[in-house]
Amino acid sequence: MKKMKKIYNTILKMTAVIAVAFGLTACLEKLPGDYIPEEDAMKTLSDAEQTLTGIYTAYMSGALYSGYLTLCPDIQTDLVYAVQGNTNQYGTHWLWDIRSTNSEVEAVYAGLYRVIGRCNFYLDQVEELRSNLTDDVEIQYLDYYTGEVYCARALAYSELLKCYCKAYDPATAESELGVVLADSYFGEKPAKRASLKESYEFVIADLKKAQELLDEENDGFDAPYFTQAAAHAIHARLALYMQDWDTAIEHSTKLIDSDAFALASAKSYVTNTQTYLDYLWSNDTSYENIWRIGYTATSYGGAQGSVFLNFTTDYYYYYPDYVPAQWVLDLYGSGDGRYNAYFATLQTGYAHQLTWPLLIKYYGNESLMANLIYHVNMPKPLRLAEQYLIRAEAYCEKGSYNLASADLTALRESRYTSGGSISVNESNWLETISDERVRELYMEGFRLHDLKRWGKGFQRTPQSQTQSEGSSLKIEAGNPLFVWPIPNHEIVSPGSQIQPNESNR
Repeated sequence: MKKMKKIYNTILKMTAVIAVAFGLTACLEKLPGDYIPEEDAMKTLSDAEQTLTGIYTAYMSGALYSGYLTLCPDIQTDLVYAVQGNTNQYGTHWLWDIRSTNSEVEAVYAGLYRVIGRCNFYLDQVEELRSNLTDDVEIQYLDYYTGEVYCARALAYSELLKCYCKAYDPATAESELGVVLADSYFGEKPAKRASLKESYEFVIADLKKAQELLDEENDGFDAPYFTQAAAHAIHARLALYMQDWDTAIEHSTKLIDSDAFALASAKSYVTNTQTYLDYLWSNDTSYENIWRIGYTATSYGGAQGSVFLNFTTDYYYYYPDYVPAQWVLDLYGSGDGRYNAYFATLQTGYAHQLTWPLLIKYYGNESLMANLIYHVNMPKPLRLAEQYLIRAEAYCEKGSYNLASADLTALRESRYTSGGSISVNESNWLETISDERVRELYMEGFRLHDLKRWGKGFQRTPQSQTQSEGSSLKIEAGNPLFVWPIPNHEIVSPGSQIQPNESNR
């Protein structure tokens, strides 16, 4: 099966530009151009593979990991400041003026349900196709494809839950609003939100199916397709958000103990000038990538590095819309290789000539830049580093501070040129975990959701040459806009029973 999977991976990379023309732009609403006639449904294994390719292609959208889904939650928080003279991209998120008609909020919602729609199209038909197959190898392939689809759907729903729902509290989850569980492509169902508890249970069920159908022997780093390891990574994250500490530890441990993955080192060099940690971001290749989205020069998503650099304005100066917050820069200690991998002090082309450490984490994939494609990196939504942070936090919640300290130290020692040891205790663990998640996961889309689930607010104070509006901002814990509004057109569409969030206005 492993050899077969390698062949399939090659085919997938070659056909990544082929998108199946279907999906959902809203929860349950199909556009004419998205509908697939029944006569064009999945009849062969090749049809199933093409449908799966369409799912992966949907994840390439600039509304998702290469754009809004990653950037907006972090820009909304205290991690960056808007520069004087910026283009106002993502300005409503920066100013906390997010409305139900916000284009980014709408695009993320639609993009995730488009993935779900394509998954449902596959799942509605897979059993009939399976019953018609007689070749054992083809059946094996189909089962593996099906595992990937369940994993893809689970990930999309997990992101909807992060963005459009309150943080999970086991005591109240049954009475809180979840998401619309669209579990079928064909037929119509009332557009109504399930409870938060039901929604999380649905995702967990998908992940368990994925884990059953996917084979551990196919786990490998830099996978552009969903593997059993990817399913475990999502499961660990979801369990952490559900306050299910033991389950979070169980699934993160499977990945940490796996021979398939290893943390990128800031001590060892891939080239004469780049460490393994540098290479993780300059070439998007690393032993710690559990799942990444495979881009090519002819098929790629959004340029997420543009708002931090905008080098292409004149190909001479940088014109960032956002620069790192000083408090973030101050978090990195001496010898922390992440600082040089993530930031570089560069002069901007603005009239005020701001010189500041700019974010170069998304400067651009070197092979794509060779084709004059700038500020585009392959998204890496699932990395081993996050699993160490998940397990460390879960250990802390259980009072196992020595075990948490060991995990944090292991992560930090891989990132430091020397040293990196750290310890946590009952009084400092949350602050320590919070800081380490900022250091490691900076601008990867976690900060807003972390603050929400920890019940924490934040405050911005002005720094050099930042836009005055929004630079002095205090957000209290529990602010309704920690939960994005449901797009207005979903609520007012005929027959909709979708309930709004408190943030809808």
